[in-house]
Amino acid sequence: MPRIKTKAPKTNKLSIFDWLKEISYNKSPWNKFSDDDKKSFEPYMINRFLSMNESYIELVNYVQTIPYTEKEKYYVLYCNMLPKKQFFSKYIKSTIKQPDVDLIENLTCYFECSKREIEDYLNILSAEDIKQYLTDMGIENKTKKK
Repeated sequence: MPRIKTKAPKTNKLSIFDWLKEISYNKSPWNKFSDDDKKSFEPYMINRFLSMNESYIELVNYVQTIPYTEKEKYYVLYCNMLPKKQFFSKYIKSTIKQPDVDLIENLTCYFECSKREIEDYLNILSAEDIKQYLTDMGIENKTKKK
C-alpha cells in the first residue's frame, strides 16, 4: 500500500522587512505576535536597516543602548518613536574592495609572513611587482589575471 505524504503546515516567520513595516507603519501590539515571530525579531538587523535612513540615525544610536536581549523594549520603543509612514532606505554597501584570498595565500608563501602583513604590502606593491612574484612562484597566467 503506497504511503501518502502529508505536508507539515508552514510557519511563516516574519522577515526583517515585515518587522520594519510593523514598527514603522502597522504598529501592532507585541502580544499579537507568536513566539516564533518574536524569536525572528533581531534588534541588530532592525538597527542596521533603520540606520541607513539618515533621519533615523540619531534614534538608532540612542536605542542601541538597550541590550539586544530585551526585544519587546526595542519593538515598543521603535513603534512609539517612529512616525507612522512607510519608508525606503537604500542599502549602503562597502566601497572597500577585498583582496583575493588566493593571492594573499600565494604571497604569504612567497614572503613567508602573515596574512595581515601581506594585506599591508598590497597597498604598497604595484600590479607589475605582484605579477612578477607570481611568475617566480610558477603560477599560471590565468590565475595571475584574477
